[in-house]
Amino acid sequence: MSMITATAWVPRGHAAAFPTKYVFDEDEYSRISKLAKLELEDAKDDLENARQAMNKSVGGEEIGGVKVDQPDASPGDDEAQSGAEEGDDDLEEYDMENYDDEPVVEDDDEDADEAGPNDSIFGNIKGLAYYTDNKDDPYITLPEEGGESDEEEREELQILATDNLILSARIEDEVAHLETYVYEDEADNLYVHHDVMLPAIPLCVEWVNARPNRSGQIGNFAAVGTMDPDIELWDLDIVDGMYPTAVLGQSSQTAAEVPSDLIEKKKKKKKSKKANDSYHVDSILALAANRHSSNLLASASADKTIKLWDLNTCTAAQSYSHHTDKVCALSWHPTQASVLLSGSYDRTIVAADMRAPNSAVPRWGVESDVEQVRCDPHNDQHFYVSTENGILHCFDARQLPPSPEKSKALWTLQAHEGSLSCFSINPVVPGFIATGSTDRTVKLWNIVESAPSMVVSRDLGVGKVFSAHFAPDEAVAFRLAVAGSKGAVQVWDTSTNRAVREVFAGKVKMPVLDGEVKERLVGLPADDEEAEEEAEAEAAAEGNGEAGGWESMEED
Repeated sequence: MSMITATAWVPRGHAAAFPTKYVFDEDEYSRISKLAKLELEDAKDDLENARQAMNKSVGGEEIGGVKVDQPDASPGDDEAQSGAEEGDDDLEEYDMENYDDEPVVEDDDEDADEAGPNDSIFGNIKGLAYYTDNKDDPYITLPEEGGESDEEEREELQILATDNLILSARIEDEVAHLETYVYEDEADNLYVHHDVMLPAIPLCVEWVNARPNRSGQIGNFAAVGTMDPDIELWDLDIVDGMYPTAVLGQSSQTAAEVPSDLIEKKKKKKKSKKANDSYHVDSILALAANRHSSNLLASASADKTIKLWDLNTCTAAQSYSHHTDKVCALSWHPTQASVLLSGSYDRTIVAADMRAPNSAVPRWGVESDVEQVRCDPHNDQHFYVSTENGILHCFDARQLPPSPEKSKALWTLQAHEGSLSCFSINPVVPGFIATGSTDRTVKLWNIVESAPSMVVSRDLGVGKVFSAHFAPDEAVAFRLAVAGSKGAVQVWDTSTNRAVREVFAGKVKMPVLDGEVKERLVGLPADDEEAEEEAEAEAAAEGNGEAGGWESMEED
């Protein structure tokens, strides 16, 4: 079974024309080995804690205020122990206790590694022989094809200036991936360029144009939030990468530089589950990159806090606790670079100046859990909120309510029967909004001052809709990327829809289309077998009375 939980566009011109292949050299080995050792130390700590808990459960200690006595040994136990010792004597010649140890090989080389167990999961990889040139390896007998095949592979990876990238967070057969698609608009083509594996179920993805730990340097990165409390930053210009460039979390260490003393510190420091100012301790539910200050990335978490990360140092510059429940939605103000809009399961929306973490914040309320928030790029006084009840709200930031319960929206719209899981405001066409829902439909709306009106409604075959985003570039502003529970991504050219052309022809210059207009839909369709499995699973869930939708996947 496959599903896509989140997508994001990469604007044209930011991707490298020829992405590079991942290189596993000595420096990369050293980097990953150190990071793997950190994870191994955590696993050892967990195992030791489990052993201590088991010892307490059978020892003469108090557990939960109850005295637990150790049972007295009986004569039968002594006899059994004696028999076991005799059996051990019979096995001494086989040295079974050291069966799993690596044999010690004497080496006169001064640079040889010390004998003994290696804690790294990459164990003895340094002992493997390898050659810089395959021609020098006596075990490789197949001749290389030469530079022609390398040039062909390079051309296959090429990304043109007219191409857009689409980032897709996918779960397939319990394995999580971040897929990078190339969308060729003129050729009506969408394909997977490369992908990387993720450590947990992805919940959100955001494009970032700053290079981590490189002050002032631009880059092409994907920030990914998962069920884990860490945020991973992946370089989109590297193909087949094994590990993210940086991780924002408890350690906040870049993958390029891991201090040698960090391993010792990790041994003494257990992972904290208490919310704090330095890192998240629960799932990452939303990410928002600041387009005015490219080094700033905001994150929202199930630990009820918002963190503002400085990508120059990959540390949390500030933490905010404006909500009393999980924070699930973020949006930066289009003109006031320091103002961040946030939405929560506590049914409130906050507009906070991130420069003043301790000041009072304006707060609005809605009738059910918030799904998504967005500032209007065409009117910096308006913002929109979607809720679990399928309602879209439009608020004026200048109208501050005395309390969240007394909030009054400019207008509300019952847009969908199911949860209004996502919506997108067209960055080029004023008043053009797309909404997506767990009722499987995508709807396009014309927003006027008095009230919104629906232009068209479509089932694009992606299942329950979890993500819908308009393209960021003016040349492809009418393209809408939609994804959902069937694991399919569809790019809908809404300008080819007759109703859209009729409604918005007076607002912007529409693309010129010759002859009869046929609606364009470009994508990677869902596999028929997967679609059948998903339908069976949903039917079973409905039979058991379970609630559907993406919200059911989130941890309590």
